[in-house]
Amino acid sequence: MIRKVEKSDEEWRRELTPDQFWVCRLKGTEAPFSGAYINEKSPGIYACAACGQDLFHSAGKYDSGCGWPSFFEPVAPDCIIERHDSSHGMTRTEIVCAACESHLGHVFPDGPVEESGLRYCTNSVALNFKKEDDRA
Repeated sequence: MIRKVEKSDEEWRRELTPDQFWVCRLKGTEAPFSGAYINEKSPGIYACAACGQDLFHSAGKYDSGCGWPSFFEPVAPDCIIERHDSSHGMTRTEIVCAACESHLGHVFPDGPVEESGLRYCTNSVALNFKKEDDRA
């Protein structure tokens, strides 16, 4: 069961860094190959930077070459909401955290075929990584 998190923009601004607010709440995008987790290979869980909801397991992360952390599946089907996005002259599927509705990135149908066939392309700044060793 996903616990919903609702806060005002003022509350989010106080709790998030300016970059996190821009990406998570205003649907911004960090520059490709600039994020903290693009090359992270440790075992662990990637959680929403805004509310802490677990989103992706490191076992589902792969190098897609797109410049952002990519995953082939979320930790649970209900932890991510997909929405139609026609901004910037493109038609895409936006992914948001199911708990707080923070923008995470987009999902594309060009992921590893032997897995889900999907690529959840995420912004590092929208995630917090919890190493497996630190979770014990």
